[in-house]
Amino acid sequence: MKTRIEELVQKYWEAETTLEEEKELKALLTESKGYEEEKSWFGILNEYQRLKPKSVKIPDQRPTRRIQLQWLGWAASLAILASTWGLWERYQTQKQEELAYQEVMEALALIQNNLSKGQQHMEPLQDLKYLNTTDQLFQTNPVR
Repeated sequence: MKTRIEELVQKYWEAETTLEEEKELKALLTESKGYEEEKSWFGILNEYQRLKPKSVKIPDQRPTRRIQLQWLGWAASLAILASTWGLWERYQTQKQEELAYQEVMEALALIQNNLSKGQQHMEPLQDLKYLNTTDQLFQTNPVR
């Protein structure tokens, strides 16, 4: 019996015992003489289990907390809607600015095309730009 107790104590301290072996060890220790250190250890464990509360009562939660969380959900939804609306407005403004820019560029392109057409019609008059005076036009010599 002593060898069995020693074997179980050794396994217990190495954390290799099963629940059945621990029950057997407790029973053997209560029946045998000696092993005062082990008996006191298991006595402390038994006392601890006895002092441990069997059930813990969980306090009820207040219903006001749920109301606060509900308002928090409404506030979050409102914040999401407001930010979505703001982003949509910014997108529309940017889109209108791009359209206005395109219209201005088209107007400038139209002016440039008409200006180049006008310059093409002026090319026959390029010969007259070298004439300085009427004397050169009629090939006369000026009097000095």
